Amino acid sequence: MHSIQNGATSKSYGLSVAKLAGVPPAVIKRANQKLRELEIISNTNSTVCTPAVAVLPQRELDTSISKVIKVLKNIDPDSLSPRQALDLLYHLKYMI
Repeated sequence: MHSIQNGATSKSYGLSVAKLAGVPPAVIKRANQKLRELEIISNTNSTVCTPAVAVLPQRELDTSISKVIKVLKNIDPDSLSPRQALDLLYHLKYMI
């Protein structure tokens, strides 16, 4: 017998069901990325922090790091206002 309880689940089958229902692969892929982002945020808010990069496959990690490096090379930190610097940090955080 199953019951409904408050709290997070250890496993969700929503993306699997969506795939079986014929949701386009691009949508499934994007949903999977958003799920990882939410898991990272959730882990960051817990007492034990997991590095964000730990959930990415190596190829995606290499691509993300390359993009972050490209952005960093093109900024002049001395020209940024505190708000622009904060916005940039959030932008870089979500690139991974």
